[in-house]
Amino acid sequence: MKTKTPQLDWREGRRRRAWELQEQGWKQQEIAAALGVTAGAVSQWLKRAREAGVEALRRHPAPGPQPKLSAEQRAQMPALLTHGAEAYGFRGQVWTGQRVTEVLRRTFGVTSHPAHVNRRLHALQHRVQRPVTRATHRDAAAMAAWWQDRWPAVEKKRSPTGGRSSGETSPASTSCRGPCAPGRRAGGRRCGGCR
Repeated sequence: MKTKTPQLDWREGRRRRAWELQEQGWKQQEIAAALGVTAGAVSQWLKRAREAGVEALRRHPAPGPQPKLSAEQRAQMPALLTHGAEAYGFRGQVWTGQRVTEVLRRTFGVTSHPAHVNRRLHALQHRVQRPVTRATHRDAAAMAAWWQDRWPAVEKKRSPTGGRSSGETSPASTSCRGPCAPGRRAGGRRCGGCR
């Protein structure tokens, strides 16, 4: 497993360089001039390094927002999904991002965007399903009968040579290729052949 090596920020390097120069006996004004910063900034960096050590000069990236779901709640998500969608009042056993979002809201009182919930489910190796839309009055027997009885007749009527379809028509031709042709009208004049 790869471990992340701390990335050296140029600002962090500048703070460390200020500490090194101070250790070599430079004055704060000289350090500020050499690094192109104010003397007050150098003073703050050196004070921080004296009080908490050189590691206090490291960069501290922003932690980001706190997650809405705690680690314990995230661990409960797979168990919630095993009950099935119908156990939560949904029609059908399909889990969508919106449905999982609603279950999380009911169970934990946490609201999230469905796209974020989809990413969370993806991280848990759970694939979000998309419901198949079908006609409500679908008759499987009638469909099978159509395929068996009618389709062979439709298939037989098709041209075996792959005749032209209605969309394959020849482009419109113009009798004049000069300046009065469509899209090339010059000054509103027409030639004798276009009238």
